[in-house]
Amino acid sequence: MSVIILVADGARPDTMARALDDGALPALARLRDEGGLYTVTSTFPSVTGPAYAPFVMGRFPGPIGLPGLRWYDRARTRATFPDATRSYVGAEMRRVDGDLSPDAPTIFELVAANRDAGGTPLRSLAALNVIGRGLGRGDVVGRGASFALRAARTHFRGDVRGWLAIDRDVGAEVVRRVRETKPAVTFAALTGVDKTSHASGHDAPVVRDALRIVDETAARLRADAERAGVWEETHLWVVSDHGHSPVTWHEDLAALIASWGHRVLAHPWVYRLRRVDVAVMVSGNAMAHLYLEPWRRERPWWPALADAHDELVAQLLDRESVDLVLLPHSATRCEVRGNRGRGRAMIEWSPDARVGRYSYHPIDGDPLGVGALDRVDAADALAATGDGTYPDAVVQIAHLAGASRSGDVILSAARDWDFRARYEPIPHVSSHGGLHREHMLVPLLLNRPPARLPRRTTDLMPSALHALGLPVPPGLDGESFV
Repeated sequence: MSVIILVADGARPDTMARALDDGALPALARLRDEGGLYTVTSTFPSVTGPAYAPFVMGRFPGPIGLPGLRWYDRARTRATFPDATRSYVGAEMRRVDGDLSPDAPTIFELVAANRDAGGTPLRSLAALNVIGRGLGRGDVVGRGASFALRAARTHFRGDVRGWLAIDRDVGAEVVRRVRETKPAVTFAALTGVDKTSHASGHDAPVVRDALRIVDETAARLRADAERAGVWEETHLWVVSDHGHSPVTWHEDLAALIASWGHRVLAHPWVYRLRRVDVAVMVSGNAMAHLYLEPWRRERPWWPALADAHDELVAQLLDRESVDLVLLPHSATRCEVRGNRGRGRAMIEWSPDARVGRYSYHPIDGDPLGVGALDRVDAADALAATGDGTYPDAVVQIAHLAGASRSGDVILSAARDWDFRARYEPIPHVSSHGGLHREHMLVPLLLNRPPARLPRRTTDLMPSALHALGLPVPPGLDGESFV
């Protein structure tokens, strides 16, 4: 038995469905006919890197150490002198594995701890995987100085077609390595859909070109498995980590807060000699963490900050670019404020999975638009929000707001806006990262019908273990659909 997970990074469910219906993706259409195309929720922040944690760890990213693509290490436990920040755009991507909680195993670690019928340790294969703990050096496609140089040159030149060429080469190498090494688990990300969506919009013809590379990769993997007589023992899944939505205006969030008289720390200029007031960490670019009074080594929580910083929050809510402001009150409570007079609500949750964990109580409004929820489980919380503007928002906010590395103020951008106006090699006409349904809903293609309806991307890791006949560890945020 083997499991192959292909990530069409940045693909929207509707974009993929139209391409399937139009006959542009014959191999993926065949998978849909045999297993099905499902829509599941990703994670908040809905951004590459953190959003890979559900695939390979079965966990939401915030509580296991990845609150965003960029974050500030108030406790100085991982990112230290001189800037105490993390940005996984570039060289610091190699820090991801060390930043993850050691108590949360990856699927690669769990697979390597088991053996096949002949006593040989099971192996995994990964490509452009971001999270690689448990993989040997020979188990990774897209590693090494020459590949890093190629990727960096492609990124900083804003060479969109160059990313498609990388996808073709990575896909071909993954096919070859699967055929020759027969790994138990293959996890391969192809990033062309995301890059082309940023540059041209999710429905541009070049996005379909990127999807065709995913289709070609799936077709070749299937053909090899059929020739080897193992297709009936192969699970082939195609999924995305986040969606996209159009961006018309870019709010330079760091510059804006600085214009209000605050000393700001933000990427890429993170080296500051003077003490700063606010660390601005943008992801996606439609969400951001704000760390207030960052010289504090312990997280103060919002009630201790309200008197000094409520004016800043009010100023942010007056901006057309800001949709939601999240104010964590404790490790189990978070206030939600909506713009345009939508008022406030409180989310509360319990760490005890045996009881109804999630509550949402409107205070003087209903910013998420879901009404009151009282002590519901994760499945019911998703059902209550799934058809709305912010699918799965109650659960997602709870897990991110309570995470120790999250900001004191967490922002989700309004539609048509993001929070980064400079320093992007590809000028963005589409973005992601926030709680909007266009960002949070992703497609999941399966080559055989599931035993139950998939709900979240966190379901993939326990499902893969179940399919392989391996034990599923306790404490996961997902459930097997196999």
